Amino acid sequence: MHVNDTTSAAVLEQLRRRPANERRILFTGATIVTMDPGLGVLPDADLLVEGDTITAVGPGLDADGAVVIDATGAVLSPGFVDTHRHAWETQLRRIMPDVDDLGGYVMSTLAGYATVYRPQDMYIGTKLAALTAIDSGITTMLDFSHNSRTPEHSDAAVEALLDTGIRGVHASMGPHFGDWDGQWPGDLTRLKEKYFSADDHLLTLRLAALATDEIAGPALAYGPELARVAKDLGIKVSVDAVFGTASSEAILRWAEGGILSADVTLVHATGLTPEAWKTMRETGTTVALAPTSDAQIGLETAIPAVDEALSTGIRPGLSIDVEVALASDMFTQMRALHAIQRMRAVNAAHGTGRQPVRITTHDVLDFATLQGARTNGLEGVTGSLTPGKKADLLVIQAEDLNNMPLNDPIGTVVLGSDARNISAVLVDGEPRKWNGHVLDVDLPALRREVHASREHVLNTPAA
Repeated sequence: MHVNDTTSAAVLEQLRRRPANERRILFTGATIVTMDPGLGVLPDADLLVEGDTITAVGPGLDADGAVVIDATGAVLSPGFVDTHRHAWETQLRRIMPDVDDLGGYVMSTLAGYATVYRPQDMYIGTKLAALTAIDSGITTMLDFSHNSRTPEHSDAAVEALLDTGIRGVHASMGPHFGDWDGQWPGDLTRLKEKYFSADDHLLTLRLAALATDEIAGPALAYGPELARVAKDLGIKVSVDAVFGTASSEAILRWAEGGILSADVTLVHATGLTPEAWKTMRETGTTVALAPTSDAQIGLETAIPAVDEALSTGIRPGLSIDVEVALASDMFTQMRALHAIQRMRAVNAAHGTGRQPVRITTHDVLDFATLQGARTNGLEGVTGSLTPGKKADLLVIQAEDLNNMPLNDPIGTVVLGSDARNISAVLVDGEPRKWNGHVLDVDLPALRREVHASREHVLNTPAA
């Protein structure tokens, strides 16, 4: 079937009529930004999806048996990869847009609101975050779920990811403050057996921890005991609040103790010492930057550590962090990092005669896709439009009012586009957004649930 409308209802009907494992989708005539170093950008090319997998990319592909989608005038891009977001907070979006510092966030959100969350509040916040991620082109989201007060709280967060169809990473951590069951990290064994037993599952499990005991005490700080839990379960680790001298010293201790490796992601990595960066490179540790969080909340130096990472040979992933004070989408993260780094590079070289060393739009798109997948331990699964990887992809309309005419496809994705230009999102080969709308969402019902949850959280005294 040939349809000249990339995201028409007729195409969606054809796709959904076929069993997912027998479905063949051929996108034709697109500009394909593969983010695969060996494939690059392919103008006027085709992409074939069979079942949940990309099986071919290039011009003139065989359409036999496929639903053919004319994607002329569109850019196909890998889905974005969020490497760190506290999804449970989402019904408190922008409640503190001008938060002064980390302490203000910690005391209001983690010592206050978090303590009254019920399992249903965890579910609603996480579900809203995941659906918003899909709407804005994020096909993989690491949920740093640090409010696991009971097993039911953890189950609710995982089930929200399952129900939205996003490629999710559930990174579980106990809460900072308030009453809780004390079931973490022991409950990770149950979680793995219940939700994460299949290797090819859409979801993966991680252990989440803090860098040091300064904020919430030693029980949540990464060290030999938590490293042993992760190793015994065969899962990776994400460590948040990595900044400054104390974290730099911790990084050296972890390396000396043999618990720093490519299985560990350090979040923020702001204001670290050169010795810490050298150790991170030598151990293969990955880094998740949070450009707007560092700059807006003012974490340590308030400067996203992209120059430190690149000069060390580490290509970072990007993350959203906390929606209580920040934007929800990856376009904002890419643009913020692109502008901040280039401003600093030019400022440092001004008046010296030296050439500024500036990152490019390709760099930040790489961070938001392929490097994000690597940071999340999923580089063999997603992050580029490479044959053999899962079909996590975006259809971005390049002839919309704010994008036309298409001159540079990567520049158009990074600097020109936003959620309204994403006409379709596929996750694991399954349409999750079509004709500009996230599918299978009862928006009025969701809105009622979100508002009810927010009212409970705001009107219940902190425990």
